[in-house]
Amino acid sequence: MQITDVRVRKVAKEGKLKAVVSITMDEEFVVHDIKVIEGEKGLFIAMPSKKAVDGEYRDIAHPINSRTRERIQNFILEKYEEALAEDAAEA
Repeated sequence: MQITDVRVRKVAKEGKLKAVVSITMDEEFVVHDIKVIEGEKGLFIAMPSKKAVDGEYRDIAHPINSRTRERIQNFILEKYEEALAEDAAEA
């Protein structure tokens, strides 16, 4: 599986949510609404989720192993940093 496209939509308001991302895999499958969040230990991603009847949030789509999750997270955060650098260069 290759990530063939990443679309980063930065969030302008202050807070922990920094961006919302869509990724395309193998130019055939897209996952929308992946969140880039600023946590106590730095940036991380949260997969798209919905609130269940019991009030808990459950991921709608997610990697099934930690290696794949790490690879996706690293790729997304790299693209997020590139988007920040482009904005800084334009300013």
